[in-house]
Amino acid sequence: MRKRHLAAATATVASLVLAGIGTAGSADAGGTNDKATAEPHNIGLLTQEIDSYYGAKQDADGVWQASPDSPYAQDLARIEKGAKRQIAAAARQHHAKGDKPAIVFDIDDTLLLSLDYEKKTNYVYNDASWKSYVGKADRPAVFGTPALIRYAESKGVEVFYNSGLGETQRSAAVENLKKVGIDVNLDADHVFLKDKADPPAYLADCATAAAWNCTTVQYKSGTRKHIESRGYDIVGNFGDQHSDLEGGYADKTYKLPNPTYYVD
Repeated sequence: MRKRHLAAATATVASLVLAGIGTAGSADAGGTNDKATAEPHNIGLLTQEIDSYYGAKQDADGVWQASPDSPYAQDLARIEKGAKRQIAAAARQHHAKGDKPAIVFDIDDTLLLSLDYEKKTNYVYNDASWKSYVGKADRPAVFGTPALIRYAESKGVEVFYNSGLGETQRSAAVENLKKVGIDVNLDADHVFLKDKADPPAYLADCATAAAWNCTTVQYKSGTRKHIESRGYDIVGNFGDQHSDLEGGYADKTYKLPNPTYYVD
């Protein structure tokens, strides 16, 4: 799972400066080039802003948790309120026509919160430490998502999962989802993970057993295309990264907040 964390994110954060976050400096004060430049946002201040956004606090076991009254939680509640309205309306319309509505969820930081990992690694991704963290199957739920999944199920909307986690992480992912109260359609027909050793035929354009060349967008949109080929119409696609949502094959997309890393 390719991640670009804070140490590499200053270039992307520079765009925020143009919107009024950060300070402007001089490229060569007093020299021949006095054109103002946009100084990237200070990483120390940025991490403080992220902590404040999440309301990040350590629990009695030293695990970093988001606060239920944080701006992060408020943003999630707003998104999920709108999603429920749309899901209910889409379910009525599709069932009236005899169609099969579905929704698709990413897992990492869409259903399971990785804030503790990000904080304890200083927002620097390492493949080995990430796999160890996922393997513990002890991440908390992203606020509201277990209830959202149960709501969709109650409306007769089929739930699928489309994650960048590897096939070898399936048991840990399923165990963790069950721990947080997400126990809907956790079989292999509904939970799609990256299988680089034996990629599915529907990804043949970018993945073979010899080489996996799928971008995140290709992998995720290709999987959604496959789901729709089974007779479903994806009425909602949920993810914390834009790459979770791009590429089509969803009537509506929902971008959940995640300022801690970027996946292209």
